[in-house]
Amino acid sequence: MTRDIKPLIGIHRVSFVYLSALRGLMLLTLMSQKSPGHGHDTPYVRLQKNYCFACGNNNPKGMRLKFTYDEERDCFVCRFRLSKRYTGPPGHAHGGIIATILDEAMGKVNKLRHVIALTSQITVDYLKPVPLNKPLSVESREVRVRGRQHLNMAEILNPKGEVLARGRGLFIAIDPQKMFAKFVER
Repeated sequence: MTRDIKPLIGIHRVSFVYLSALRGLMLLTLMSQKSPGHGHDTPYVRLQKNYCFACGNNNPKGMRLKFTYDEERDCFVCRFRLSKRYTGPPGHAHGGIIATILDEAMGKVNKLRHVIALTSQITVDYLKPVPLNKPLSVESREVRVRGRQHLNMAEILNPKGEVLARGRGLFIAIDPQKMFAKFVER
C-alpha cells in the first residue's frame, strides 16, 4: 500500500523549513495567522513555493521527482525516466544527477521521524551505468538513528530489479526555526 507524502498541515502556529544541504532552502514553510477571534479557529497555512531541483513543482528546470511511501515494504519509492538533459557518458546519466536522486530519496526517509535533517555526508557506489530514457526507480529506507544522526540508504534500480547505484547518507536533525528564521516570510 502506498500513500503520497503530505505536508504536516495539521500543525498549528508552527513554522518550519526543509533544507537540503546541497540545494539550499526549498521545500516548505508552514506559517500561522492570528486567530480570527470569532467563530472558527482554523489555522491558516501558507505553503512556500517549492523550488527544489530534485522534487520541486515550482522549478521549471527541475527534475520534479514524486515519492510515495510503501507501508508494506517500509520504504519510499519514486519511478522516473531521465531525459538526455541529464547526460554524462553517452546514453547514460551524469554521476552528479545520480547522487542528487539518491540524496533526495534518502532525505525523504527523515519524514518518518518528523524531523528536518540536513545531509552531512553521502557516499555513492556507482555499480552499473544508469541509462537515459528508460524506466527506473529509486527506493530509500532508514538504516539507524542515534540521537540527531540519521543514517539512511537508497538504491536506483532498473525494471529487472538490478541495483545500478547505491547511496548511504548521514543526516543531522536540526531546529529549523533557529537555523532558518531569517528565510521565513512574515
